Amino acid sequence: MNAPARQDGAAPGGPFQVRIEPHGWCFEAGSRQSLFEAARQAGIRLPTLCRNGTCRTCIALLREGRVRYRVEWPGVSADEREQGYILPCVAVAESALIIELPEARRWDDPY
Repeated sequence: MNAPARQDGAAPGGPFQVRIEPHGWCFEAGSRQSLFEAARQAGIRLPTLCRNGTCRTCIALLREGRVRYRVEWPGVSADEREQGYILPCVAVAESALIIELPEARRWDDPY
């Protein structure tokens, strides 16, 4: 079941384990860094252009867990949010996460 993305500023915790599917890659995300930043530190490249939640290049499906956003109006529609879509460039983990993002790559992968 998909958990909704949160924007209520709930108290941060962590670090939390994040798993990127279908690759099975895992990394830890701290309570003050976006999923994009945490993935980058772990050597995982998530697609992104704007890094402020407007371009939607990084859109991913949240399979399990909870996130909150750094921005008030991230670029996902209410329907997308209900379906579990998130924007990792501005999302912060509030629990362990499983994210579906086939476009993710390792930094050492040339493609």
